[in-house]
Amino acid sequence: MSRSKPHLAVTLGDPAGIGPEVILKALADKSLTSKCEITLIGHRQILQQTYKKLKSISSDLAHPDDFNLLEIEQNEHLDKITPGSGNLASGAASFAYLETAITQTLAGKFHAIVTAPIAKTHWKAAGHHYPGQTELLAEKAGIKRFGMLFVAKSPQTNWTLRTLLATTHIPLSEVPTTLTPELLSLKLDLLIECLAEDFGIKNPKIAVAGLNPHSGENGQLGTEEKDWIIDWIKQQTVRYPQLQLDGPIPPDTLWVKPGQAWYNSAKNAHDAYLALYHDQGLIPVKLMAFDRAVNTTIGLPFIRTSPDHGTAFDIVGKGIADASSMKAALQFATELANQRLKNISS
Repeated sequence: MSRSKPHLAVTLGDPAGIGPEVILKALADKSLTSKCEITLIGHRQILQQTYKKLKSISSDLAHPDDFNLLEIEQNEHLDKITPGSGNLASGAASFAYLETAITQTLAGKFHAIVTAPIAKTHWKAAGHHYPGQTELLAEKAGIKRFGMLFVAKSPQTNWTLRTLLATTHIPLSEVPTTLTPELLSLKLDLLIECLAEDFGIKNPKIAVAGLNPHSGENGQLGTEEKDWIIDWIKQQTVRYPQLQLDGPIPPDTLWVKPGQAWYNSAKNAHDAYLALYHDQGLIPVKLMAFDRAVNTTIGLPFIRTSPDHGTAFDIVGKGIADASSMKAALQFATELANQRLKNISS
């Protein structure tokens, strides 16, 4: 594989969603495509249909024939895919796209995978029972240690927000029992490794959220902090003496400093934030950076990034889908790949 430019595999996601549109819009940005090689993974027919429909209402649109395309042979359901209306057929197609990207990347064909959004319900309709793309990536890569890290750079201050989720796609009722000292240690280890390898931060400052309101208020509003989270944090500061680990910070005040860093000044902000469950981390991320946040899976033997939004079936074909997050995902994948290639050569 060539070391001159990172080679990115870009999957179409659910072909009935906005994935094809935001990909073609993002690839029209020459400042992105000049820094990497792109191979699209999906059905050419889907991309051509998207281009034909949108070219009269969107001026910034790449032509699909300008990029390499790895055509998926699974065509039996192609005629049943209707833009704006996902179903079993679109779920089967999006699963095949990602499965192919993983196989080819593990074989050394690509440095990174950039995934457009999928619909989990349509994966299930097609017989693929995974909580999301992250879990399929981890299974196919044969790893148990992985995490969902959300990264966004503020256009106001240039500060970078990094938020790792300790638990992801599980019901809220299962969060307290799923959270354990072992799980948090695994996630913290991954985060420290990622900050050092991908961001060059060797002595990070990391904030840990509390689980309960007011971080339990000494057991009055929940006992997890008092029972084990506070002790766990103390143990980690012994394990990692170079680390500044603050917490458990009450969830309603944890995001004040990141908000200030995003809009005004990065003074006193942390290098990363460890949120204990899905919405605790992603509500503030999406409030600050909905159009530019990137989801990256850490712990994989390759790079994976994705825009931080869904399939948006309701706006398919209208030409109004915002490609900012897809652009950010492509840019971040390129930057990470360049950093890792630099690490290998040094």
